Amino acid sequence: MSPARLALRVGALVLSSLALTSVFAQAAPPAPVAAKAVFAGGCFWCVESDFDKIPGVISTTSGYTGGRTANPTYEQVSALSTGHAEVVEVLFDPSKVSYERLVEYFWRTIDPTVKDQQFCDRGSPYRSAIFANGPDQLKIAQASRAALEKVKPFKEPIVTEILPAAIFYPAEEYHQDYYKKNPLRYKYYRTSCGRDARLQQLWGDKAGR
Repeated sequence: MSPARLALRVGALVLSSLALTSVFAQAAPPAPVAAKAVFAGGCFWCVESDFDKIPGVISTTSGYTGGRTANPTYEQVSALSTGHAEVVEVLFDPSKVSYERLVEYFWRTIDPTVKDQQFCDRGSPYRSAIFANGPDQLKIAQASRAALEKVKPFKEPIVTEILPAAIFYPAEEYHQDYYKKNPLRYKYYRTSCGRDARLQQLWGDKAGR
């Protein structure tokens, strides 16, 4: 084959490859537009574990929010010196699960009747709260709480706060996915803390776990 013909053949192959690449790029589905929700429900290990079960949840990240100290550490938060709550930032695909659904599920994974406490953990870092990202989430969360007050299966009032989102600080790496990294310790903690027993007492067969 002459050099000129070989060059034409190579050029044709390159153009064909580029055309196929363009077709596949156009055919690829768009990446999901993710949204964020932030929930405080006591120990963030447990909140992560609960929300990771929901179809449409892309990821969960343990962290701190609602305080007055920048870049707080776990030791500072636990010492009640920063005002932060342990929270989980939930990244979700709104086309697969709505914010309303996440809020409804959240209620049934916590004890909304106690202040500055969740199960065996006591103190302001373990308060329950919904930190709403924007006015739409705020409105949905407030409406959900109002509706729940009318049908709740317990007598005590709901004291869970609903607040505008504040700066979210990811927790230390060893806290992320703790229930996966340390399944036996996590199971022992959750059981000994009485979390699931209290959820069953509050919500019955509607408890989220």
